[in-house]
Amino acid sequence: MHFLDQAKIFVRSGAGGPGAVSFRREKFIEYGGPDGGNGGKGGDIVFEAIAGLNTLIDFRYTQHFRAPRGSGGSGSNRTGAGGEDLVIKVPIGTQILADDDERTLLADLTKEGQRIVFLRGGDGGRGNATYKTSTNRAPRQHGTGWPSEEAWVWLRLKLLADAGLVGLPNAGKSTFINAVTNAQAKVGAYAFTTTRPQLGVVRHKQREFVVADIPGLIEGAADGAGIGDRFLGHIERCRVLLHLIDANDEDVATSYRIVRDELEAYGAGLSDKPTVIALNKIDTLDDELIAALSAELEEASGAQVIPLSGAAGTGVDWVLDQLLEIIGPNENRAADETAEDGEEPVQWSPV
Repeated sequence: MHFLDQAKIFVRSGAGGPGAVSFRREKFIEYGGPDGGNGGKGGDIVFEAIAGLNTLIDFRYTQHFRAPRGSGGSGSNRTGAGGEDLVIKVPIGTQILADDDERTLLADLTKEGQRIVFLRGGDGGRGNATYKTSTNRAPRQHGTGWPSEEAWVWLRLKLLADAGLVGLPNAGKSTFINAVTNAQAKVGAYAFTTTRPQLGVVRHKQREFVVADIPGLIEGAADGAGIGDRFLGHIERCRVLLHLIDANDEDVATSYRIVRDELEAYGAGLSDKPTVIALNKIDTLDDELIAALSAELEEASGAQVIPLSGAAGTGVDWVLDQLLEIIGPNENRAADETAEDGEEPVQWSPV
């Protein structure tokens, strides 16, 4: 499945149906009077966050969404049928942005099952029966129904994860996430092996948490160098960052500062998040050099540095312990728990 984290779509709610102009005409009933019913309400545009999706690729091929309009009223005071609501299912973590220069945030869907009525359908028009008064016994006017609402909006996906991996290209992020999860991220001996975010679930000490791996950052990423900083939005909601530094870099302190500078340039509070720092790929070095590089990195970062080898498994448990300590207790996840009274949990479908 292709990864797509932003898409532009058109949405339109349903217009209200027109009211009816009708008069009762039955044998033996004198002065039947007006009996035109009201029109039906148009369908709403509803966004719903569901589990099981982590891409907006479906919105590349379907970009126009229109809810049905309400049906017209009819005689015998019958109200027209309302248009069905159009429910647009999106991944958890999807933001709805206005199509303006500032990309104003209109809605943020961060919980499974969260629903919002984005555009309300028009109300149905009044039938002629509602216009009857003591002085207007045979009204022929009716309401045409309230119009629909429409808008172009941007959908932007920010994946929800507990921990986010950051570092330069080839810092060993994909190797680490493969070692602790079943993500099966691509690993290669060249820059930008990872071209899209990867998610994996870590199971450690009877706990579970989600890790996000994003493409590596290089100097000038905030200005568009390399893949740029576009994917940093996927770790904005992470509780903790794991910063991996390749022990084989010429200057590990410089490698650390390059990534930190890009996080500060991006903003959104990324540089202020709790960070676990790990010196990766130590399986290629001796103990004396590992100690020297760790001391150099600790001086540059002002924090504890954990020697790590994702390939050999050295220090992995230590890193996971630190991440768990910062993440804290697991939040209740409605989709993972059985409902009350033995009911089955709700199963969401992207279709």
